[in-house]
Amino acid sequence: MTNVLVRNLPADVHKELERRANAAGQSLQQYLTVELSQLARRPTIEDILESIGRQTGGKVGFEQAVQDLNSERNR
Repeated sequence: MTNVLVRNLPADVHKELERRANAAGQSLQQYLTVELSQLARRPTIEDILESIGRQTGGKVGFEQAVQDLNSERNR
């Protein structure tokens, strides 16, 4: 595995991360490894928007969308 060094981390942030790690029964290194792994696997907003842009079909006209919304509201 590779290493990451974070410089100039505010003391309050470090303290909170240590608190969370302790609450999870983990070392700070273990806790940050899990958190950073989850962050890296989560798609960015750019990834999501790009995926949406590639989708086709399912297009509804404006008038139909308004009618559908009004129909749902009236239910």
